[in-house]
Amino acid sequence: MNPLKWAFVEPFYKLIIGEDRKGQVNLLVKSIGLPIAGLLAFLIIWQGVSSHIHTSLGQFPGPVQTYQQFVALSDEADAAAEKEAAFYQRQEERNAARMAKDPNYEPRVRDYVGPPTFFDQIWRSLVTVMSGFVLASIIAIPIGIVIGLSSNAYAAFNPLIQIFKPVSPLAWLPLVTMVVSAVYVSDDPMFDKAFLNSMFTVLLCCLWPTIINTAAGVATVTQDLKNVSQVLNLSWWTHVRKIVLPCSIPMMFTGLRISLGIAWMVLIAAEMLAQNPGLGKFVWDEFQNGSSDSLGRIMVAVLVIGVVGFVLDRGMLTIQRLVSWDKSVALR
Repeated sequence: MNPLKWAFVEPFYKLIIGEDRKGQVNLLVKSIGLPIAGLLAFLIIWQGVSSHIHTSLGQFPGPVQTYQQFVALSDEADAAAEKEAAFYQRQEERNAARMAKDPNYEPRVRDYVGPPTFFDQIWRSLVTVMSGFVLASIIAIPIGIVIGLSSNAYAAFNPLIQIFKPVSPLAWLPLVTMVVSAVYVSDDPMFDKAFLNSMFTVLLCCLWPTIINTAAGVATVTQDLKNVSQVLNLSWWTHVRKIVLPCSIPMMFTGLRISLGIAWMVLIAAEMLAQNPGLGKFVWDEFQNGSSDSLGRIMVAVLVIGVVGFVLDRGMLTIQRLVSWDKSVALR
């Protein structure tokens, strides 16, 4: 890939070679300077407001206190990693000693069961949200294509979509929990029930935006393209693959981005409500803990939730640019 095509690098390159320097400076100010200025203004306002808010747990955390708690959480994660490594090291040494005495001894390694760190919680939430999102997309995209291609299918599915679309995914959580508990019965389960409860709740909230936007994208296929498909006598699958999908990708990815954003918000709330492991449970546990550090840790989690949501959205937009015929899709 040519690095000069990167939107971030190109203005610097043109500025160095002297091409439209005034325009490039204005572009850099708009794309870099203004966002930095906005961030600094936010930090100043945040610090000023937080210094005047006093709660039952102490002063509301400002940027400095929040950063200190992030460092503390990172140190706790490092300490937990060292403790886990020492735990397995001790097992390895004990097993080696016993095998030296008894060559027929079969060593056993027990799993480390220490409490999850903050970063473990982040990873758990990411795995859960992406699992639910991917499964929902596998279900929703074909349904959206069928609905968009067939007026009869649209008439059959539309009432169901309109009924279930406004339902809060959290309203499904108790039902999902009961169904998983009743159906998923195993002596050696591959997935724990808490993970499945959160994942299926995410799945239910991801379906509708993707279905609706995919169907809308399929409906944008022009009659001229349909006529070309008929003239070439393309099969149904070839028509979908060569004509429908390329035309519907922009609307389809709009639905996917909306679904992923909603899924991330719903997951955090579901983890808080159901006390399933993840960032939501971390926030709730810190709130219940009520220590002097709790507010700062909650603020760290809030910022991480926002940053992760932003990264997920940028990732979807990047994938859209890679698979779409229109490479001018803006990263907005």
